[in-house]
Amino acid sequence: MSTQPPRILAFAGSARKDSSNKKLVRVAAQAAEEAGAEVNLIDLAEYPMPLYDGDSEAEQGLPANAAKLKQLFLENDGLLIAAPEYNSSITPLLKNTIDWVSRPAEGEGSLAAYKDKVAMLMAASPGGLGGLRGLVHVRSILQNIGVIVLPDQRAVSGAMSAFDDSGQLKDEKMRASIQGLGTKLVNVLSKLSVD
Repeated sequence: MSTQPPRILAFAGSARKDSSNKKLVRVAAQAAEEAGAEVNLIDLAEYPMPLYDGDSEAEQGLPANAAKLKQLFLENDGLLIAAPEYNSSITPLLKNTIDWVSRPAEGEGSLAAYKDKVAMLMAASPGGLGGLRGLVHVRSILQNIGVIVLPDQRAVSGAMSAFDDSGQLKDEKMRASIQGLGTKLVNVLSKLSVD
């Protein structure tokens, strides 16, 4: 087995400063760190990119922030993703990130940044379903591009009142459940010995 700790890239598919999904992924990321992983928690708002456009890519190549994000994906074994739901689907920010990161460099295999990555999904939403409908789409997209998406997932409903002032989930059972997602991802990556 590999002696290297699993490397996990954690982020939310939202740019909003007070995003419930940013708070949610922090809870899982902290648990993953406590379980022994090296976690790189990033904010997609710090990587602004134009909407994906094949003509723009052909003329100008990969935008600098897309290249930085792609490198982060390549360097990590697992993904912890908190995916907000917009109109029952994936957010434009998350889809655009997935699309840009998918673009191959010269001499690179197809979807190199995604192949054999292991992902854990979660969502928080003000609605009663907690973002479950959006997670269906995120799961489908990721699986179709080579990501192993673990079956465990959690959706936090009533997200506007679910967190305390420190960004922790108020409900102890839900907090433990979200922490469990981070721990489970580390355990699976350790068993797979992903290098």
